[in-house]
Amino acid sequence: MDEEKVRVSVEKVREVMKLENFTPEIDIVDRYIEKPDVNRPALQLNGYFEHFDASRVQIIGTVEYTFLQHMDVKKKEEIFKEFLSLDIPCIIFCRGFEPIELFKELALKNGIPLLGTQKETSAFLAELIYMLSYELAPCVSIHGVLVDVYGEGVLITGESGIGKSEAALELIRRGHRLVTDDVVEIRKINDHLLIGTSPEVTRYFIELRGIGIIDVKTMFGVESVKEKQEIDLVIKLEEWEKGKEYDRMGLESEYTEILGNKIVCQSIPVRPGRNLAVICESASINYRTKKMGYNAAQELYNRIQANSFRN
Repeated sequence: MDEEKVRVSVEKVREVMKLENFTPEIDIVDRYIEKPDVNRPALQLNGYFEHFDASRVQIIGTVEYTFLQHMDVKKKEEIFKEFLSLDIPCIIFCRGFEPIELFKELALKNGIPLLGTQKETSAFLAELIYMLSYELAPCVSIHGVLVDVYGEGVLITGESGIGKSEAALELIRRGHRLVTDDVVEIRKINDHLLIGTSPEVTRYFIELRGIGIIDVKTMFGVESVKEKQEIDLVIKLEEWEKGKEYDRMGLESEYTEILGNKIVCQSIPVRPGRNLAVICESASINYRTKKMGYNAAQELYNRIQANSFRN
């Protein structure tokens, strides 16, 4: 499990959010954003720079832009010089506003990219924060397979060669959707949400020993794959050990921890004759029924207890 340092380039933000670039002279491919927080610099444009976090993306909306229009020319130059001397990743103008010439000159001098959008400030802020929160979420890579089974994100883990990819292929044939095989990139969106996706290079490919690489999207169609998926359940495949005691009731849930988040984990012993795809389907359905308030193991236990009291 390898945790990665995450950051996103200004160029990717420009591309994803479809922003206009007012300063094409500045290289934004190698300029990075490392924080998902954004700032509307109303106080800073009034000269207050204490507690100002310059590492955030700065947003200019109607309030900031109209304030600049009425600012004294001399004061405007002083504020601009101080504001644009800071190492700001980029400044984005909303509602179709464009930077005035003095602002643009000082931004170019200090290498601060200026971007623009036609969208309203509040709507754009919500989209940008969501995009940055996803791209800059803590990320870890795990060896395993991620499949969408009946709407539940099932992460299948286990030793190399134990049958993870084969189980995934059978699940796909049964109508479920592949997210990624071999390497799962997991992002922690918040304390309750982990999102798994695939490295772009290996997306929608599965490696099967003895056959080689297969393209799931080409073989089974676009309905058989999915770009990303919330991780709800971990199924850990392990070699069957004779004499080892395995949980036969499932009264108590077991958990595994990923990036500090606890995820329900079920250990499945593997031996010849066990249909792993059917077991994964059953585990997913059972997990879903528990979320809806019904626990089959608890129901059986209650029946046994009630029967014992009657006797």
